[in-house]
Amino acid sequence: MPYTFQPNAMYRMPTHFGPRTGPRRGPDGRGFDCVDSPKSVSYSVSYLTHGAAAEAILPPGFALNGEPVVTISATYMTEIDWLAGRGYNTLGASVPVTYSGRVDNVSGSLLLVLWENLTDPILTGREELGFSKIYCELPEPVVYNGGSHCVGSWLGFRFLDLRLHEMTELSEQEIAAQSARAGGDGTLHYKYVPRTGEWGTADAEYAVLTPAHTPNRRVLGMWRGQGTVDWHRAKWEDMPTQYNIVNCLAELEILEYRGATITQTIGGKDLSDQRILE
Repeated sequence: MPYTFQPNAMYRMPTHFGPRTGPRRGPDGRGFDCVDSPKSVSYSVSYLTHGAAAEAILPPGFALNGEPVVTISATYMTEIDWLAGRGYNTLGASVPVTYSGRVDNVSGSLLLVLWENLTDPILTGREELGFSKIYCELPEPVVYNGGSHCVGSWLGFRFLDLRLHEMTELSEQEIAAQSARAGGDGTLHYKYVPRTGEWGTADAEYAVLTPAHTPNRRVLGMWRGQGTVDWHRAKWEDMPTQYNIVNCLAELEILEYRGATITQTIGGKDLSDQRILE
C-alpha cells in the first residue's frame, strides 16, 4: 500500500522515507532554540556601483533603495545544533532594495546569490525558504598580520578574493549604533521553481522576506576597516553552470569602496518566520 503524507509534517525530496529533519525540525519533531548556535564570524566588504547596472538584475516588484551599494559577505559558522555540532560556510552578494507588492511594501537587502559549501543547507534553504543558494568551495579564511583573506572557488576555479585590512575594534556603544543604523525589514529573496516539462513556466515564483528580528543573536565583537573585492571572470569551461553569475557580478563596476566589517556573533533563529510577500 503506497504511503500517505502526514498532515503538518515537513517533507522534501525524497519523500518516500517520511518527514525530514533539518534546521526547523529535529529528530524527534522538535525545533531548535538557536540560543547558543551557531557561532559565526562574518567578513563583509561594501562598494558603490552604477545604479542602472544594479537595477538590471532586480526581479519584478523590486527597486533600489538609496545608493547602489553592493555588499559581499563571507560567513563561517560552527557548532550548529541542527547539524549535530558541525558547521558550514556561506558567501553572499546583496544590494539595498524596496519591494512593492499588492499588499506588502518592505525594505531591506536583496540577497542576489548565496554560495554555500554544504548540500544540506542549500536544499533546505532553496526548497523551504526561497533563498537563491548554490554550491561553491569556501575554505576557512587566512588571517595573518592584521589582515583577512576569504576565497570562493568552484571545483578548483577561484572566482573571488575578499580581503580586509586595517581593522579597528568597535566599542559596545559603537556596535549598538551600527546595529541601529542597519534598519530595514530584513533580507529579501526571490523564489523561483521551474515547472517540470514546461520550461519557462514556474511552479512557484514570488518574493519572500526573512524578517530582521533575531532576538537570540548576540554580537560578541565587531571590527571596522578597509577591504577589497576581486571577481575573476569565468569562461563556460571554468564554471559551466555559474559563469554567468560570476561575470554579471564582476560587471558591477567598483566605483568606490564603502568600508569593511568583521562581526562575531552567537545565536540566531531557525527562520520559521520566513514569509511570502504579496
